Amino acid sequence: MIEAHPGVHALGWTSKELHYFDRFGHEPFGSGDIDRYHQHFRRPPGRQCGEWTPRYMYDEWTPKLLREAAPQARLLVMLRDPLARFESGLSHDIGRGDSRDQTWKDAFRRGLYHRQLERLLQYFPREQVLVLQFERCTDQPRLMLDRTFAFLGLGADRPVSRPIAGTVNALRRPAVTLSASERAGLRRDYQDDVRRLITDFPELEIERWPNFRDLG
Repeated sequence: MIEAHPGVHALGWTSKELHYFDRFGHEPFGSGDIDRYHQHFRRPPGRQCGEWTPRYMYDEWTPKLLREAAPQARLLVMLRDPLARFESGLSHDIGRGDSRDQTWKDAFRRGLYHRQLERLLQYFPREQVLVLQFERCTDQPRLMLDRTFAFLGLGADRPVSRPIAGTVNALRRPAVTLSASERAGLRRDYQDDVRRLITDFPELEIERWPNFRDLG
């Protein structure tokens, strides 16, 4: 929907998630790598473009490298109820063949949002980071889209050709079912991080996360 804006140059699905920085946890990063990253964003003058790779906030080394490569970038962060995100991530990874034990720890750590945002903000000023809430984007798509356009410096009153409707990324595999005790344990383990998150990012509406609504 962002790429449908006339002020944005669509790079196509092959450039949506570049995962460009993933390998640099094990490889050196230099000026040539910065130049190669820039080559992905060729666009007409006056137009914006970008990519969307969720694990950039998760991998500890990426914020620093992203700062070196694109210090003026505006960063969009989409957060979902951590427990709902955990179930979705676990289902996705198990569906592609990973074992439950193998993916559990990774799925949990991805939901520690405050810890990840804290690291991201060591390298980027707060005004270059927009924190969006998945549940608000699904319930109030026009409002959240306009907010995103404003953050990106795009006119919110300009037409968007794609309708704000429909389901994308529907789950194609059976969802993992957690036991009541597993859900209670995860909720307890996420609690402190969520408290810090809603304190530092009051724009998040905790009542939209039923698993943590009582923390508000």
